[in-house]
Amino acid sequence: MIAMSLDLNDINNLDKPAFVHKLGFVFEHSPWVADAAWYHRPFSSLTELHQAMISAVEHAEWSKKLDLIEAHPDLAGKVHMTKESQKEQSSAGLDQLSEAESKEFLELNKAYTEKFRIPFIVAVKENTKDEIKHALKERLMNNRETEINTALQEIYKIARYRLEDI
Repeated sequence: MIAMSLDLNDINNLDKPAFVHKLGFVFEHSPWVADAAWYHRPFSSLTELHQAMISAVEHAEWSKKLDLIEAHPDLAGKVHMTKESQKEQSSAGLDQLSEAESKEFLELNKAYTEKFRIPFIVAVKENTKDEIKHALKERLMNNRETEINTALQEIYKIARYRLEDI
């Protein structure tokens, strides 16, 4: 995870390039969210900053929302993970799966991705690996629109945790 500590005053006083540099990681591989949120300074609370970032996503074009979702790694995957994702997945034990568990997650992820054409996204900090596996199985029953909306809600939770960490 990016080792930094900022208070709201620091954040409010950042110029746009510094703001994007320091907060661009909050939404996975999507610094455009921080770029859009910068215009809503000054923020009176962490919640207000978070809401400005959510608003940037909510008002983005459909293709940008899909790009944001697709920027997230598969759970229990090993490639293209940011340090933040690695730490978050590690906290749920997804980096220490048995061979059988790893195979099951791989199969469930594959089924999910084939059905919805997006990666399965969940705020892992709120779940154990068993809860995540259960959610993955349950969410496979949804339709694509529901899953896109659910993925965005989970991304918003992840972003909040990342903001709290700094």
